[in-house]
Amino acid sequence: MNDSSWGAPPRAGYWGPSDQGPAQGAAPAGPAYDAPEAQHTRPMPVVPGLPAFGGDQDDDRGAASSSGPPFRDGPFHDRPFHDQPFRDEPLRDQSFQDHPFRDQSFRDQSSPDQTYGHQPYRDEIPSAQPPAAVPQKPEPMPDASHPAPAPQKKSAGRDLGAAIGVGVGLGAVIIASLFVVKAVFVGVVAVAVVVGLWELTSRLQERKEIKAPLVPLAVGGAAMVVAGYVSGAEGAWVAMALTSLAVLVWRMTEPPEGYLKDVTAGVFAAFYVPFLATFVAMMLTADDGPWRVLTFLLLTVVSDTGAYAVGWRFGKTKLAPRISPGKTREGLLGAVSFAMVAGALCMQFLIDDGAWWQGLLLGLAVAASATLGDLGESMIKRDLGIKDMGTLLPGHGGIMDRLDSLLPTAPVVWLLLVIFVGSG
Repeated sequence: MNDSSWGAPPRAGYWGPSDQGPAQGAAPAGPAYDAPEAQHTRPMPVVPGLPAFGGDQDDDRGAASSSGPPFRDGPFHDRPFHDQPFRDEPLRDQSFQDHPFRDQSFRDQSSPDQTYGHQPYRDEIPSAQPPAAVPQKPEPMPDASHPAPAPQKKSAGRDLGAAIGVGVGLGAVIIASLFVVKAVFVGVVAVAVVVGLWELTSRLQERKEIKAPLVPLAVGGAAMVVAGYVSGAEGAWVAMALTSLAVLVWRMTEPPEGYLKDVTAGVFAAFYVPFLATFVAMMLTADDGPWRVLTFLLLTVVSDTGAYAVGWRFGKTKLAPRISPGKTREGLLGAVSFAMVAGALCMQFLIDDGAWWQGLLLGLAVAASATLGDLGESMIKRDLGIKDMGTLLPGHGGIMDRLDSLLPTAPVVWLLLVIFVGSG
């Protein structure tokens, strides 16, 4: 760097080499000239808009100067300061990270001709190293004065007290009507069928706008149960055919829009609720009919209870998560175990000419049919977007929510009992 590069002659007191020796008032030549304070032979250029260094800022400049040139092209050379862009060299001093030049608000407050937008900040340079990860705040230690909340207990999902109370009440009504007068029990089944049809058709109309005709379904359903008790399977099939025909004709009194889906839903409802219920009435016609019906009810209830208890306590593996997320394979094993034990006891002590091994098979079949029936109605309710078919029974939902496992189990029990001990 020559002395005339800035276009100004040396001033008095200037410490620099001279053929005539040191200037007046200047330090003598020799070691003082080689001191670090005398290395720069010209003053620092004044850059507009930059605040003067001072205080802690001087320390930053000194730290940068002592460790090497801040720019790749050397210490300033002949180029102005504002033309020296930041390069890829690492910062010489960590304190520069907190320098006010890095503050975006500082640039925004500068005038347009004093901004340094063309001087990219270190965090804007693509080739710069990413900033160090900020350490996460550690979790607070537990305080004895503020103990951690206790883990929540596993919920059964329903009002268990109300469910038990309603179940006991229904059981008392069924047992009383079953062993006092058989015709009364047939009436109880018919009433349950009519209420179940009302719940099903109401939900179909509310959620899917399907208008299955309730009047022919209710009349035909009650008649179907009575026909099954009086005439057996033949009477049940005839009543089913007539009920379906009545549904087709009744729907013709309304506009044709939606006729196909309405009558299809009506025929399905007639088969699903009253026709399957006729097998309970047909079990009642045997000499030990009340005990057969009681065995059917006990095995179904025990299967549901075993699945509920074991699944709630030990259930981990989902059985059919897309249909019924609450059911588990462990619950199914509980249903099978409970139902087989109950079946062996019932066949041995309640059914005439029954054997315990027949009860094992009967319990296994009941557990399978009851689970499939429960899943079937869960599929219907999931398609309708509802949790329960009704609210008539506190803790249980509606009548259909209690008939879901009973209806498909009735023909299975009726058929196996006929095979094992006859229709007698």
